[in-house]
Amino acid sequence: MPLALLALAIGAFGIGTTEFVIMGLLPEVASDFGVSIPTAGLLVTGYALGVMLGAPLMTLLGTKISRKRMLMLLMGLFVAGNLLSALAPAFSVMLIGRVVASLAHGAFFGIGSVVAAELVAPHKRAGAIAMMFTGLTVANVVGVPLGTLIGQSAGWRVTFAAVAGLGVLGLAGIAKLVPDLPKPEGVHLRHELAALKNAQVLLAMAMTVLGFGGVFAAVTYIAPMMTHVTGFSDGSVTWLLVLFGLGMVGGNLVGGRFADRALMPMLYVSLSALAVVLALFTLTAHNKVAAAATIILIGALGFATVPPLQKRVLDQAHGAPTLASALNIGAFNLGNALSAWLGGLVIAAGFGYTAPNWVGAALAAGALVLAILSAALERRDSAPSTVVAADDRTGQPVTARH
Repeated sequence: MPLALLALAIGAFGIGTTEFVIMGLLPEVASDFGVSIPTAGLLVTGYALGVMLGAPLMTLLGTKISRKRMLMLLMGLFVAGNLLSALAPAFSVMLIGRVVASLAHGAFFGIGSVVAAELVAPHKRAGAIAMMFTGLTVANVVGVPLGTLIGQSAGWRVTFAAVAGLGVLGLAGIAKLVPDLPKPEGVHLRHELAALKNAQVLLAMAMTVLGFGGVFAAVTYIAPMMTHVTGFSDGSVTWLLVLFGLGMVGGNLVGGRFADRALMPMLYVSLSALAVVLALFTLTAHNKVAAAATIILIGALGFATVPPLQKRVLDQAHGAPTLASALNIGAFNLGNALSAWLGGLVIAAGFGYTAPNWVGAALAAGALVLAILSAALERRDSAPSTVVAADDRTGQPVTARH
């Protein structure tokens, strides 16, 4: 794998850290600004909305410049947003900083996926995408716990300043290591938009929403589930999330490796297994050892779908994959928001803290159905068509296939 993928992974590590570290620092931020925890939670919501809006917006703005230059500009925007958060004199300013940083998220992963795929041979593309996403998964194992620890001991502003430093490192790496790949000839904004009319691209995005949404239906409410149902202490939740992150790292690498060999079978296996494991989590949540093992499996199976889904979008969008790739990153965040909302509904309805696991299982099963439908449509479209013509000598109908 080229060293350029390391630069992309460093950028992904910084982005993954800033996205999730705020969840562990909400009490400190709320106390510092004198706002309630629910109000501080807008820093999470605002970031997610910024990702969904920023993915298409920043990608479309970048259609006129090279992908390398756009990646550098996105990392610059990421650094600026995190510095603004670190120096914010008021809560509203920090919220603006979070949104500014989030605008880089979707486009960075979308454009970065295209660049990663172009840096290697066609049969290694899913592995290259997985290598870049390794930065995001490692962030959940190292960056988020370490950032939380720094924020709780030295102050949350130090955490965001450190994340901005990671962004500077990623920017320097991209400038030094990523080649200035030429823009594809004849690809314009209308081509990028036209790719969204492809039913297979839309199906892949829908699989992303449902499949990864299944993961976050359970993980969003993992703290109350583990403390109230399983019996873990509050302090144990951090280490359970580290286990989840370790599962993500392994699943991401395995998913990238096998997606290059058999993409759709990889999706069938990972989505069906994810649906089963999420359903079983309603039972294993009552035992500490079983719950910890299940959390690792959810992380592994959930992220095993990421490289194949991202590559599926790139393959189906053909010569204009950049916008579709970025929008698919937004689809991950849409799935997170949708599943968190549905999980909250079933808890509020009185079904208990394990009920979101059933929601997650249903979402993953829905993604599996879409994967089967997508493959069936692809087989139908690639099947040889039948043409009936008359034989010039006998006048009898002749069947030809092409």
